[in-house]
Amino acid sequence: MNSRRKFLRTLGASAILIEGAGLTPVLAADAPAQLAPGMVNPGYQDPPKWFKDSFLDIREEIAAAKNAGRRLMLYFYQDGCSYCTKLLTENFARKQIADKTRKYFDVIAINIWGDREVTDNAGAVLPEKAFAKGLGVQFTPTLLMLDEQGVPALRLNGYVPPHKFETALDFAGQRLEKRQKYTDYMQANAREPASGKLHAQPWLMPEPLDLGKRAGDTLPLMVLFEQKVCAACDEMHGEGFTRPDVAALIKRFRAARVDIASPEKLKTPAGETLAMRDWARKLNIVYTPSIAFFDVGGREVFRVEGYLRPFHLASSLDYVASGEYRKQPEFQRYIEARAAARRQRGEPVELWK
Repeated sequence: MNSRRKFLRTLGASAILIEGAGLTPVLAADAPAQLAPGMVNPGYQDPPKWFKDSFLDIREEIAAAKNAGRRLMLYFYQDGCSYCTKLLTENFARKQIADKTRKYFDVIAINIWGDREVTDNAGAVLPEKAFAKGLGVQFTPTLLMLDEQGVPALRLNGYVPPHKFETALDFAGQRLEKRQKYTDYMQANAREPASGKLHAQPWLMPEPLDLGKRAGDTLPLMVLFEQKVCAACDEMHGEGFTRPDVAALIKRFRAARVDIASPEKLKTPAGETLAMRDWARKLNIVYTPSIAFFDVGGREVFRVEGYLRPFHLASSLDYVASGEYRKQPEFQRYIEARAAARRQRGEPVELWK
């Protein structure tokens, strides 16, 4: 087993699994253009000054954080990422969140398209973009909170609103991962103003759910993981699913909803009979809403975790419905190409509306 695979094994099974992802190298033609010294890419957002300057030796950084009574947090970003900007300017701009982050973590920023050398936990040296790709980073921001051995205590794929983010900091910072499930901790501690209901949709499969393969099935399966008290779920139903482009894409799926707190039984795509809450835990669903996509054979091929505005929600649906996930394993590159194609056709691309 080579050193890179050893590092991935050390980090555990936290990478997003996508059909055909492999470890295909990033082509030079696809990489962002190199800028003159002193210049920054359009959309670059300065991180807080208390982020740590680093030579990106992960082993040394884990040890240094441990000696200081903290843990290491890896912040994966890209220039022009509106969700990264929201994390930096809204979450970290709150003194309570900034103070709590600094108390519990040393934070290092890693550019998912960058060329700086990273020394991983097994001693292998590779560029930032290969390091991020090897960890299955598909969304920015992605936050990886490592324990004292370099194993992920918690992974957040995508933007998380401030009140949930602060709860996540407490969970990983107080080393609670060995004592309870993150989802249980969130349900008990991350209270938020919300409708308190699950939203009815005509395209959702009726309960009891049978998500197993059926003769003649030709559509992939989309499973929404939600809970009743969930402001982001309310927003997704009120704004995301009402958009015409999103509504059209949903028709290309069999769609079902799973309440992560429900004891209601269902049959999973693998044919198991489980309570909804037990299946959600088995899949390590740590955020609501999350969307898991399964191919017609019942294999999970893509997952969306984190806060999404309508353009990225539509892009996620299109990525799976079109089958592009088989050709382009890097979701961020797919989004860039999709946005560029729409602009060429004169169509507006509104990332945050």
